Amino acid sequence: EVQLQASGGGLVQAGGSLRLSCAHSGFDLNNYQLGWFRQAPGKEREGVSLIDSIDGNTYYADSVKGRFTISSDNAKNMVYLQMNSLKPEDTAVYYCAAGLFRKGNEIQLRVGAYWGEGTLVTVSS
Repeated sequence: EVQLQASGGGLVQAGGSLRLSCAHSGFDLNNYQLGWFRQAPGKEREGVSLIDSIDGNTYYADSVKGRFTISSDNAKNMVYLQMNSLKPEDTAVYYCAAGLFRKGNEIQLRVGAYWGEGTLVTVSS
């Protein structure tokens, strides 16, 4: 059974930081790129970041580049998203996902991707 459980969201003031964590299991890391996407109320889903499960290369949406850092600990089946210099426009539900890919400058979910319940990040101005 595939499981992805995100945690670490909360309320933070603009300029602050949060660290999201995701515990995952039930799939082969060689076949699925891990990462994060978010969805704000009334907006489309946005791929935020992914980490290559094989070589560890990381990729980011332009909107978070330089502020967010993705990392993973494959031995512990964990992936993390360190979010610094948060802005009100970062407010969204953040989801940990397996099965992300890059299409041009965008990070998207592939057919057959998995994700779990998200964690809400609220950034106040």
